[in-house]
Amino acid sequence: MSNLYFTEEHQLFRESLRDFLQKEVVPHIEKWEETGHIERFIWKKFGDMGYFGLAYPEKYGGLDLDLFYTVIFLEELQRINSGGFAAAMWAHAYLAMTHLNKEGDEAIKEKYLVDSIAGDQIGCLCVTEPFGGSDVAGMRTTAVKDGDHYIINGSKTFITNGVYSDYMVVAAKTNPELGNKGISMFVVDSNTKGVSATKLDKLGWRASDTGEIAFDNVKIPASQLMGEEGKGFPYIMQHFALERLIMGINAHARAEYALEYTLQYMSERTTFGKSLDKYQALRHRFVDMHADMQLCKNYNYMVADQLNKGAYVVEEATISKLKSTKMSDEVAYNCLQFLGGYGYMEEYPLARLFRDSRLGPIGGGTSEILKEILAKIIIDKKTYKPAT
Repeated sequence: MSNLYFTEEHQLFRESLRDFLQKEVVPHIEKWEETGHIERFIWKKFGDMGYFGLAYPEKYGGLDLDLFYTVIFLEELQRINSGGFAAAMWAHAYLAMTHLNKEGDEAIKEKYLVDSIAGDQIGCLCVTEPFGGSDVAGMRTTAVKDGDHYIINGSKTFITNGVYSDYMVVAAKTNPELGNKGISMFVVDSNTKGVSATKLDKLGWRASDTGEIAFDNVKIPASQLMGEEGKGFPYIMQHFALERLIMGINAHARAEYALEYTLQYMSERTTFGKSLDKYQALRHRFVDMHADMQLCKNYNYMVADQLNKGAYVVEEATISKLKSTKMSDEVAYNCLQFLGGYGYMEEYPLARLFRDSRLGPIGGGTSEILKEILAKIIIDKKTYKPAT
């Protein structure tokens, strides 16, 4: 099935990336998981290798490759078993940078996108708020026009890369009375006066810095507006499709890694004179999980193929995240159980994977929100259209 989407060039890229991650990233993972701080040198190494520019135009230093290079990038990041490190990389490359590329003018792209692709600047996307969660339209952060500037006030939370980023892509209401039609997007330098970030302590994704951001009369030039004023909501909704697909791909890759590791363990661990992989109850539960993982994996490839061809896949990507993250959580739970007491030990990979996987059904839109979005599409016949 994979041969439908992956060429020999894709496979060579996968091998090269896997080798890079083993040599340059894996030796530092334990330290970054403990400190919650990914050192900046690795961002530059990613940039030098072109990994942040896979999907971006050559004009800005990117490689302008098809989406399946991104699929490989996401899958291989999951195999090193640090959801936090992976999140830091893809939140920079596909949350913050997607907005720069799609809505930023030439000056913004030259100032931020070029350096982001090179690994010289780190970005984050600031949409979620303490009181809003998945209710994007209900955000309270405002951006008031003041001559040739905007004044931003409000707060954001659960922001990946929020503490150590160099710039923030911020959603704020320029016309609060218009509801979701009054939201606009801005790029804000993190060191701007009035911006402050507080690091949050998390159950999982511990290598990544997740922050709560406060904006206290933050004054930025009007030129920092991205796209059209009032078009922020459709911009966000359009890019949510990519974010949800990314989280679906992360989930199937995480589950695949867990299953591979667990099967190897089962083949080596013996009880009552035979290895665990010979017990029918465990064998049958394992193949059930493998089948569910393969269904999600190949569905996600199909959605990625549609998105790669320019289709607007809001429904399909929402299904991807909803079902894949649920599957991954179940796989992590059962694989930990297969390891018994060792699965509960921190020196074995399932403990961290179990914690990291739990964010899947929460981040990027909770499963409950996704079900309501799908209900509106499927039952109420609501249509979502791309930003024009």
